[in-house]
Amino acid sequence: MDEFHANVYNAVRQIPAGKVTTYGHIAKLVGKPTYSRHVGQALKWLSPNVDPPVPWQRVIASSGTISSRGPGTDGAQRQRDALEAEGVEVADGRTGEMRVDLRTYGWFPNALEGREGNEDDGDV
Repeated sequence: MDEFHANVYNAVRQIPAGKVTTYGHIAKLVGKPTYSRHVGQALKWLSPNVDPPVPWQRVIASSGTISSRGPGTDGAQRQRDALEAEGVEVADGRTGEMRVDLRTYGWFPNALEGREGNEDDGDV
């Protein structure tokens, strides 16, 4: 596993149960603020056998929506189910998208645990 993927997985492991953050925020936390799509790809190809587990379901789009996995896939529904099991409310949007209120459930620290400047204030 390369350093970027390892850093992404370690950052995602710090998201508390019942909270979510965005692909872009994880990218910022690992020092690659323009790599939000790369974060998504790292999570897309995550092995279910990674130990310790990576709570991939806690990372969503900056719009607060669960990213579609394309027609014929159940990934978005699996993500919704996993989030709801943690107590995160997922609403159905006007156009059928699954949406999480980032003001209520967002986790946006300034730095990762163990780094200077970490302030877990929950602000978007």
